[in-house]
Amino acid sequence: MAKKILVKKQSGEPKKNALAQGARAAVSSDNSYEAKDIYVLKGLEPVRRRPGMYIGSTGTDGLHHLIWEIVDNSLDEAQNGYAKIIEVQLLPQNRVSVCDDGRGIPVDPHPQTKKSALETAACTLHAGGKFGGTSYKIAGGLHGVGLSVVNALSKWMRIDVYKRDGKWAGAWMQEYARGKPKAHVKKLGATDKQGTFIVFEPDPVIFSEIKFDIKHILDHLREQAYLVRGITIRFVDARDETKEPMRYTFYFEGGIVSYLKYLTEDETPVHKNLFFMAKDVSDMHIEVALRYIDDVQSLEVSFANNIKTGEGGMHLTGFRSAITRVLNDAAKEYNIFKNGNEFSTLTGDDVREGLVAIVHVKLHEPQFEGQTKAKLGNPEARSVVENAMNAGFKEFLERNPDDAKAILEKVALAAKARIAAKTAKDFVLRKSVLEGSSLPGKLSDCQTRKAEDAEIFIVEGQSAGGSAKEGRDRRFQAILPLRGKPLNVEKSRLDKILANEEIRSLIVALGTAIAQDFNLAKLRYHKIIIMADADVDGMHIRTLLLTLFFRYFQDMITQGYLYLAQPPLFRIQKGKEIRYVYSDKEEEKEKAIQEVLKLVKAEPQKQKVEIPEATDEIGETETGSEDISLYKGASVQRYKGLGEMNPAQLWETTMNPDTRVVKQVTIDDAVEADRLFNVLMGDDVLPRKKFIQSYATEVKQVDI
Repeated sequence: MAKKILVKKQSGEPKKNALAQGARAAVSSDNSYEAKDIYVLKGLEPVRRRPGMYIGSTGTDGLHHLIWEIVDNSLDEAQNGYAKIIEVQLLPQNRVSVCDDGRGIPVDPHPQTKKSALETAACTLHAGGKFGGTSYKIAGGLHGVGLSVVNALSKWMRIDVYKRDGKWAGAWMQEYARGKPKAHVKKLGATDKQGTFIVFEPDPVIFSEIKFDIKHILDHLREQAYLVRGITIRFVDARDETKEPMRYTFYFEGGIVSYLKYLTEDETPVHKNLFFMAKDVSDMHIEVALRYIDDVQSLEVSFANNIKTGEGGMHLTGFRSAITRVLNDAAKEYNIFKNGNEFSTLTGDDVREGLVAIVHVKLHEPQFEGQTKAKLGNPEARSVVENAMNAGFKEFLERNPDDAKAILEKVALAAKARIAAKTAKDFVLRKSVLEGSSLPGKLSDCQTRKAEDAEIFIVEGQSAGGSAKEGRDRRFQAILPLRGKPLNVEKSRLDKILANEEIRSLIVALGTAIAQDFNLAKLRYHKIIIMADADVDGMHIRTLLLTLFFRYFQDMITQGYLYLAQPPLFRIQKGKEIRYVYSDKEEEKEKAIQEVLKLVKAEPQKQKVEIPEATDEIGETETGSEDISLYKGASVQRYKGLGEMNPAQLWETTMNPDTRVVKQVTIDDAVEADRLFNVLMGDDVLPRKKFIQSYATEVKQVDI
């Protein structure tokens, strides 16, 4: 059984959606293949058959994508100068409303469909004001399919349009059920409002679980408010009619400059003035903000037409090329290469160490790779951004010589560390070692050489490591015990990381190498399971290891290879009947006790297998840590550490794939994750203190 943290894995499409999109060919039983065998899906039926093609998935991400599509339409109105306020509400019955004060969707008859333009936009794929003409210079959304896709995937939807002026002035309304209009567009009467109001209810036939994540929504809306300077975005959670609604408002006059200050508010800046550039070139609007901070990590966030391009693209490539070139030119002017340094050029990694940057381009015809738009593909974006940055950043350095010197000192130090790290890698991680022919002695490897079948447990402590080695299934399970707490890589450069014996053993065991030499294809295990105690020290060790994986092995996380073991907290026993409890909730413990007592009383003849006591074969259990007490006729043992379990118990509770509970580590918001790792694991104490003070009340109990 697998539980997941940070974000739920996207669920697959339901079987009922397994038919092909648009048209599908079928071969009849008599082997004929004629025109009658071609099936054409009409209207919005392709969306309902293959929702994942339009919103990415039918899981949590796809559910929230419905909100983003409607909000994107309102943002298009805002960034083209027609709207100032957007309000999003969560309502009872799993309904969501989005309202703006823009121009309002047209309601007059469409020249092609002969139906109202409102019905055409809501019920026809690829119908919208973003394909041509001058209605929108800049647009996000799904190029006009967003509204119709939301309609198709909603059990019910209603659109109200308010127009104050012109021939079609008045309030208009139309309702829909699963993508089909329930009636014609209806005029409700005169109005003094202006804008569009949309409310929809996601279809439970499409989405197996309809549960909105408040934090996810707030983070997205806050980000959008940064990107559209001067827009006011309101959010209201009114789902519980018995309580006063929760209300939030976002407004940032500074745009991405405000965003940059937010991302670096808990960091120590390297230079005084932050860099900002806004420029219009060849029908493209470019905005870049950057600042160097006293850190070894970098953070580059890119957008195209308000859409986050998590995988970057041409605009980010152009930005990186420009900043590398400009700083190399500046280094020559300041004689950086002639000051006894061992390097003669700055690499892209050198100039990005400690860099926090936001790159946002707005263009008329964006070309995104993939339906969910993770990467911008417009070739012209690279050259336009690169040329603009070459001129803009060069001018900034010339105008601010003190900032230029501080930045160059920072990147020169990164270059020196790179040389030192290369020397360390050449010495420590020889090619033969990286290819797996000389594995660390402390590793108990598995027999299989198929990475997809293999799993490795990274175990806290020698005692627990010994039990894990004895209790494992050596055919596919490897054990790597760690001694003491791992190095905090958030505070260390690569040369120091490679000098740490425990991390070095882990890198060699995984087989992928690290940094520039990293190669995910060489990963030796497709399940990497961190197994630590459930106490404060164990949590700290997990956090240190998560920091290492996030900073240097992030691809292992995004590919779904990293897990956290969840050992039991309690052992309930009566006679020979035993139950393990993985939660500290009192009701869970009570349920397990009742199950044990019921089995002992009702079916004593079925008690066959005796599981050894927790102290058997351990020898290193702390005095008094077992805390065994009688409760309603059953003994209750509180486990404080993995070392309190013998090999058989550790296998049954934590390592057996048929009975264990593991949590899969995933990344929902890489930007927020980056910020939190900086706060929790960085050098600056004050932000960490503020974080602890803010969340201390949410911690019910801490075992020390």
